[in-house]
Amino acid sequence: MIRATLATISALLALALPAAAADDFIAAPTLRASVTVTSDVVRIGDLIDNAGSAALIPVYRSPDLGTTGTLTVGQVLSALRAKQVIGVMTGDIKEVQVTRLARTLASKDIETAVAATLERRFGLGEAANITVTFDRGVADMRLEASNTGALQPVATRYDARSGRFDIAFEIANDGNPAPTKLRFTGTAIETVEVAVLTRDVDRAELLKSSDLSLERRPKAEVAGEPAARDRSIGMQLRRPMRAGTPIRVADIVKPDFVVRDQAVTIIYQVPGLYLTTRGKAIESGAEGDTVSVLNMQSKRTLTGIVTGRGQVTVQGASQSAPTAPAVEQTSSIKRDEAPAPVDTAALVRNLIQSPAPPAQVAQAQIPQVRLSQAPAKSE
Repeated sequence: MIRATLATISALLALALPAAAADDFIAAPTLRASVTVTSDVVRIGDLIDNAGSAALIPVYRSPDLGTTGTLTVGQVLSALRAKQVIGVMTGDIKEVQVTRLARTLASKDIETAVAATLERRFGLGEAANITVTFDRGVADMRLEASNTGALQPVATRYDARSGRFDIAFEIANDGNPAPTKLRFTGTAIETVEVAVLTRDVDRAELLKSSDLSLERRPKAEVAGEPAARDRSIGMQLRRPMRAGTPIRVADIVKPDFVVRDQAVTIIYQVPGLYLTTRGKAIESGAEGDTVSVLNMQSKRTLTGIVTGRGQVTVQGASQSAPTAPAVEQTSSIKRDEAPAPVDTAALVRNLIQSPAPPAQVAQAQIPQVRLSQAPAKSE
């Protein structure tokens, strides 16, 4: 009876051994060639598959945040044996790369977060126009990969007179109930984009593209509306200005197309008639300005509009031309009667003919009237 029992047990053990050996082969620990970690230590379970209960045992310090370190297979196996882990399958792996994951906060992102916190507060304007300077140069920051939350401002202080700020942020951490805290200090000022002179420019010069560059300047330095670069090209300055000076809208004017005492071309234009003659400008003016000019032939002063360089256009009769005598309205003139046509020939004479001598003018204006004396009545 005892012999039969022992034989049965031996047979069962013989059947079980191949299955156990198969299980041991499947569960054999296998080394990884590439490892990524998120904490500050590397554990056995990070280095090998099927680590079992030894998976949580730390064996190395992790590389710096966002960096990769390299271990030889011999170094890894030696560290595992020290923790009683043997029989690790290495295959043809010669080294193991360990990368520590991290969240990178770019310095530009931090600057943007500060500007957004101050936007439309403390007398400041749009975030895009706020220039931030940190007390200590802020480079790209690397945080634990578990810091997945956004930068949330929790405390903000700002001095409008000095432009200094002190802002505290918090970032939610998936691996820790307590958020990560960051604090930044520095200065923040509102700026405007303005055209700046690249050289000294005189009053009479026209601004060229090479004379102007676009820069951001503190808003306090530009009193008034800043001038756009495209709008300033081809304009003149109201006064001489030095290189590096920001240009305001109030500093520029349209260029003078006509200068006082300059020889100009007078254009006389009415429907169906176009005449030109020589003249001299009595005053300066830009395109579209109304100026007075002297007709060199007739010596008459005319008023016209500057329509080009050295060019003044007179439309209709000049203000200095003799005015037609007023016509007394009588009952014989109907209200709806069409006005008399313009005497073009007379207008041309006013433009190009010399004025009549004073005696003739007086004689023309004051006609002589003969008076007949009636004989006295006798009583």
